[in-house]
Amino acid sequence: MRQRGSKYSRMIAWLKILLPMAALVLLSTTFLLSRDPDPSANLPISGSADPDGVVREQVTDPYFAGTTSSGGSLTMTARSARPLPDSDEVEADTLDAVMVMTDGTKIELKAPLANLSDRRGDAHMTGGVTVSSTTGYTLSTDSLTAALDRIEIESLGPVEGDGPAGHLTAGKMRVTSGETGDDVQLLFTGGVKLVYDPQTE
Repeated sequence: MRQRGSKYSRMIAWLKILLPMAALVLLSTTFLLSRDPDPSANLPISGSADPDGVVREQVTDPYFAGTTSSGGSLTMTARSARPLPDSDEVEADTLDAVMVMTDGTKIELKAPLANLSDRRGDAHMTGGVTVSSTTGYTLSTDSLTAALDRIEIESLGPVEGDGPAGHLTAGKMRVTSGETGDDVQLLFTGGVKLVYDPQTE
């Protein structure tokens, strides 16, 4: 009986050590599993407060890529974008849009602010827009609209900048694709003035 009692005492002593250790292992495993990253936490979504204090969700560093009806490519990036309430429009900050035609001609639009509408299929850019192209034009205007599915850009006011022949100003500018869709036409109207600079040719 004494030997049986000593074995029982030793078993109890070991259990007093092993059971707390097993409990610690289970707790640590549960703790580690609970720290698995939430996939939604990696989405670039944050909240911003309107002047009225309402917090709205926005996407940081959004990226869009598509093709135009003539086969060219369109890519757009922004610092952030957010849906406008009670509207189909998306407001984007620091928008950079690049259109590349099938012949390699590239047009880049940069604007501090833009409203994009899927229903209208266009982007309304404001706050001082810069238009540059590989054909040698660098122009600026207060605001313009640009189609999202074709080459169609129209300024909403005067434009000013430099072109292959020199410095020019115009009351309005329009960029369209040609009849075949392979070339791009820049049309200036509304009192066009060109200061010819032979050094630019």
